[in-house]
Amino acid sequence: MQPLQLILVALVQGLTEYLPISSTAHTILLPRLFGWPDHGLAVDVAANTGTLLAVTAYFRKDLAVYVRALFRGGEAGDPGARRMIPLLALASLPVLVAGIVAGDWIAGDARTPGVIAWATIGFGLLLGVADRWGAQERRLEQVNWRNALVFGLAQATALIPGASRAGVVISAGRLLGFDRESSARFAFLLALPVGVFVAGKDSLDLLSGTLPLSQLPSLLLVAALSAVVGYLVIGGLLGWLRRRGLQVFVGYRLVLGTVLLMLSQP
Repeated sequence: MQPLQLILVALVQGLTEYLPISSTAHTILLPRLFGWPDHGLAVDVAANTGTLLAVTAYFRKDLAVYVRALFRGGEAGDPGARRMIPLLALASLPVLVAGIVAGDWIAGDARTPGVIAWATIGFGLLLGVADRWGAQERRLEQVNWRNALVFGLAQATALIPGASRAGVVISAGRLLGFDRESSARFAFLLALPVGVFVAGKDSLDLLSGTLPLSQLPSLLLVAALSAVVGYLVIGGLLGWLRRRGLQVFVGYRLVLGTVLLMLSQP
């Protein structure tokens, strides 16, 4: 790929991974819109590694608290800290099972403009309903085992291209009565277990082939750029949600889905 294409892929991944608009939909459609060949597994691994580093860096202090609390019996002022890592582990199980059961469909027939378009619209409407009528009463530290399972089931549906992992988890949080920021924070933290698993699997697949050393500088550029952009997006979205709702993203999804439907017609 040309440097401009690599930069655009990294920017799109960084911008869309943590916004409720589906990074998968954008990265699948990007080469189709510009007539580019598929950018390949190596670039996917680099971009996903970058956004994984972004969420790890942004929540590094929270993660340190959760790890210490898990082994030291909790910390004063943060009663939910001890349970957070086990809750994230539980919430990660449904998507792993769904990936095993429906992996072939997700990697094949689901990656079409029609499926992406309808998922973009349908899950966008769900996000709008959840954000408009969801309660604002509960905080992140109030997540329990039942909530974690619901979050996990929601995340599993995001394997459908166009659904948006962040979008469906935030929707679930709003329907469960969590405020916008807490819903988004759990969605971001939930990206870590699955992100590590996917990065590891993809890296093994990549290493099973041959990766020319000449590609390493380009891949490092993709990873670094997607990490920086992803970090900024996480902070920006959390700041936005403290003051505003999610309807702007709903509107974007409806417009995007409609355009995709038009483009998918023969």
